[in-house]
Amino acid sequence: MKVALIGHGMVSGTHLAALYDSNLVNLHGILGSDVARARTFGGNHCADAKVYPGLAELCADTSLDFAIVTTPPNARKDIVDALVDAGLPILMEKPVERTLKAATEIAVRCKTGGVVAGIVFQHRVRESSQALKTAIARGDLGELVAAEIRVPWWRDQGYYDQAGRGTYARDGGGVVISQAIHTLDLAIWLMGPVATVQAMMATTALHELEAENWAGGLLRFANGAVATLTATTSFYPGGQESIRVQGTRAHAHLEGGVLTVSYLDGRVEHLGETASGTGGGADPMAFTHAWHQAIIEDFANSIEARRAPLCTMRDGLRVHAVIDAMERSSKLGQTVGVVEI
Repeated sequence: MKVALIGHGMVSGTHLAALYDSNLVNLHGILGSDVARARTFGGNHCADAKVYPGLAELCADTSLDFAIVTTPPNARKDIVDALVDAGLPILMEKPVERTLKAATEIAVRCKTGGVVAGIVFQHRVRESSQALKTAIARGDLGELVAAEIRVPWWRDQGYYDQAGRGTYARDGGGVVISQAIHTLDLAIWLMGPVATVQAMMATTALHELEAENWAGGLLRFANGAVATLTATTSFYPGGQESIRVQGTRAHAHLEGGVLTVSYLDGRVEHLGETASGTGGGADPMAFTHAWHQAIIEDFANSIEARRAPLCTMRDGLRVHAVIDAMERSSKLGQTVGVVEI
């Protein structure tokens, strides 16, 4: 399948490597805000790809099967409108947009336009994540009662000195919408929708940025389970994100690509291997492109099979709704309900 990559920022290099290694999809063209930079972007990974002078030229390319959008969230609306008008399926990096309202408008635009749309939540495709999803669905853990969600990451000030980084105008917020969104999505995918949130968001003295670099939350899921969430980019030198899930039959610990299930009868099971990195330290891109490749190939297969992709637009809205609730709760200093998606 022929794919166009829109955007040539930090995460685009991961998509380039994923497309280069895939036998299912092929990088057909690139569109960036700087045409000259787009021509040299990626080196040998995109030597045979065309560079579009503008969005209109990309949308007029009838040989394309879908587009991958990696732009900052504030640049999404016009791109999505044009792709929907062209009938091109859209796979986009998280988050959908900066706010729940804007994200919902994009989701509605894709749905009414009859265009398949998916989100890149690459942690879902990891072997350990899939195994925990299966174990929960099988009832191995029993009834889910509690969870702990941790994202103890680090970014240096240089990261936030980049134009727009950590601002509401470009990114829509700080650590929760830019980093912790992946682990939060994973928790929702595993445990179901979140019903209520009580949260606190803050900016520690370690960074200068407009939005938060630390967030804590108390979550109650629709199934009655409760959870704590802590996320930060101010824990030096940065550690692996983790999810612990307690059930009435077993406790599951998912961290760094390894799943450990400890049953109440004394049995212990281990699955997976420790990943070399997930981007939690000073280098945001210190992780394998294999996860992105799996998401891209799943999206391609979903188009051919006329099924929903692994990570749907609705999934993107569900995690947006939790982030929206956290922001409202932090401002009000009280528990708030999560918008039902």
